[in-house]
Amino acid sequence: MAHAAIILTILLGFWGVVVKRNLIMKILAMDVMSTGVIAFFVIWAARTGVFTPIYKPWRQVDYADPVPQGIILTAIVIGLSVQALMLVGVMKLSRDHPTLEVESIEQAVADD
Repeated sequence: MAHAAIILTILLGFWGVVVKRNLIMKILAMDVMSTGVIAFFVIWAARTGVFTPIYKPWRQVDYADPVPQGIILTAIVIGLSVQALMLVGVMKLSRDHPTLEVESIEQAVADD
């Protein structure tokens, strides 16, 4: 069930990127798709019966691999910074063109 919800989230984000014409809506759809991909990797890498990777010499148990956790945290931070950069680009673009619709901006650029 969780896999279906995650795949639906990814597809919903992809649909928003393809169908929506407003640049802000496209950025939000990309964020939804990114969230779905990160959730997919979290579900895929999840294991039961393992403990946090804090070494204690008296406890001999299976530890969770910290590398996937670090990669996911890095992906979240990179996604946030890319989204912020895209929003700044849209702000600068909106100063030159009063609309955020893709067709109107493409037409205005083609006319120049």
